Amino acid sequence: MSVISQLSEKPWLPNTAPDQQTLNSFDQQFGEKKTALKFFLGIVTVIFSLFIVTFLERSQFPDFQALAGQPWQPLSDARQLWVNTALLLISGLALQSAAVGARKNKTLCTLLSLGIAVLFSLQFLLAQLWVWQDLAALGYFVASNPANSYFYLFTGIHGLHILGGLCVLAAITFKATRIAINNTKPCWQNLEASLRLCTTYWHYLFGVWMVLFALMTSSAETYQLLAALCGF
Repeated sequence: MSVISQLSEKPWLPNTAPDQQTLNSFDQQFGEKKTALKFFLGIVTVIFSLFIVTFLERSQFPDFQALAGQPWQPLSDARQLWVNTALLLISGLALQSAAVGARKNKTLCTLLSLGIAVLFSLQFLLAQLWVWQDLAALGYFVASNPANSYFYLFTGIHGLHILGGLCVLAAITFKATRIAINNTKPCWQNLEASLRLCTTYWHYLFGVWMVLFALMTSSAETYQLLAALCGF
């Protein structure tokens, strides 16, 4: 430290530099994590897009039998899938509420919203397994029809992304509990940044799910139209 800096110091004033440095560090970390999340979501988008394109191409083969369109086909009645959609939507909204609670330092709201998000996300995964079980009971096994294989593939990969997000949420929930006990404000700000990223991830997965939902419950005629638009 230079002599001029020492002479210009005012020890009778509160020193806010450490807090400002902490905020700047949080902002930098948030920017880096946000960029990494965008890059990851871009890769996931490419993967799902490629699977969807191959699905539409495969739907034009004679052995492909759509799972919806006719009354006897299992996904023509999509009530089970609508329940799953509601579960995933509620979990995303709960995460949004948790982020708002963390920003306002509302401990109870944050912890309660996190618990709801984790609970409904787990219920979504269990409900997906229930759909798998029902399809298998009706004889719609993985290898019995290309449409079956793609349904299990799409929902399986989507479920793995939800499961990965739940691992992150478990760590955040543990951290939120520790912050609530210690009641440290800078940590709440860091937690809010993490929750905002998780909320973005959950909303993205909900959007992917809606695309897959619409695709898997479409009729064979719709697949022909989409394939024609893609040039197949």
